[in-house]
Amino acid sequence: MENQPLFTNDAIVFGLLMLALGFVFYTENIKTGFWSKFYKIVPGLFMAYMVPAVLTSLGLIAPEWEITGDTGEIISQKSSIYYVASRFLLPAALVLMTLSIDLKAVFNLGWKALIMFFTGTVGIIIGGPIAILLISMVSPETVGGVGPDAVWRGLSTLAGSWIGGGANQTAMLEIYGYNQKLYGGMVFVDIVVANIWMAILLIGIGKRNRINKWLKADTSSIEELKNKVSTFTESVKRNPSLTDFMLILAIAFGTVSIAHLCSGYLAPFFENMVSGIESPTTRNIFTFLGSSFFWMISIATLIAILLSYTKAKNYEGAGASKIGSVFIYILVASIGMKMDLTMIFDNLGLIAIGMVWMTIHAVLLIGVAKLIRAPYFFLAVGSQANVGGAASAPIVASAFHPSLATVGVLLAVFGYAIGTIAAIGCTILMELAAVS
Repeated sequence: MENQPLFTNDAIVFGLLMLALGFVFYTENIKTGFWSKFYKIVPGLFMAYMVPAVLTSLGLIAPEWEITGDTGEIISQKSSIYYVASRFLLPAALVLMTLSIDLKAVFNLGWKALIMFFTGTVGIIIGGPIAILLISMVSPETVGGVGPDAVWRGLSTLAGSWIGGGANQTAMLEIYGYNQKLYGGMVFVDIVVANIWMAILLIGIGKRNRINKWLKADTSSIEELKNKVSTFTESVKRNPSLTDFMLILAIAFGTVSIAHLCSGYLAPFFENMVSGIESPTTRNIFTFLGSSFFWMISIATLIAILLSYTKAKNYEGAGASKIGSVFIYILVASIGMKMDLTMIFDNLGLIAIGMVWMTIHAVLLIGVAKLIRAPYFFLAVGSQANVGGAASAPIVASAFHPSLATVGVLLAVFGYAIGTIAAIGCTILMELAAVS
């Protein structure tokens, strides 16, 4: 089956994404009329995500597609834009946004950040089995299947992805042996539900003051961190020269190259070490250590934190975090490109499970945030550190302020560490729910 988009050349597709971002920024800065009222309701970051999604839904662009070869075989094609954005621009953005970080102030954000992160994890663990129970009352066949085709086995991969990340998702596929011919359907549910939830979080950012007021949240620690960074930025602010820009990019991509170099050695080393563990369960718990993406993000962030104690942090005054924000917006557009809104109706049963699952996660987060008076920032980033991982948690965090991107990364990396074992606990409960 062919589903080739109108534009398949990445140079053209990237140009369209940049035009989409240009449209968003241009209209967002119109201070009167329709657009002024529109952006008071809808945040610009959400539009940067949604416009590419509309382009994909209209068939103009696509993250991947299939074509029929000359001999009749099906050939899979894939855009490289998300890969480049996530492997090159994301770590570069994290470096530039972390240069001016006050690590002590980050730790001063306190225990509420961790509480909300673990609440998000618990929401995923209990959300899966509850979703199976609820959907089984309406459509038992949706949560059925036997052996490798059992739906709960497929849902185990969602638990791995939504608590940790891609490495944890792959580990769960291996642990529970879900039919790989059906695995694509689970990946689709992952993309659709996670992206819808991310869109909701982005909309909430535009209403965070009202939400914080309802939560009766104490935002003083967050404001203190933002003020510290803003004060420092003003103290070193200068009219940037070409030399400044070149050195900023040298710091960013030099660090990215070191991160890729180190991950190229560390990932295979730990992969071999983990593969030598006799216990299959223990082996799969530590699968994330064999992920080059995990090491690349971790090393880039660590180097950036070290640089924040040097004179390199003064480049914040020349616009380091602004350049980092440009990279983040390109990443957001590439993530939005992966969302085909028309495909939501292709597998309504599994989508329903995912939506119920994510709703339980959200309700629990909101309840605990209300109980402990946690700011919306902790709710959004705690959730995205679970569901989105290191690729999108910094996006949500930086939407509040560029200096907060590091908080999203630190929580997301922690999610990698607990992802597989927490997902195993969730899957045990889902199996019990499915056979009950």
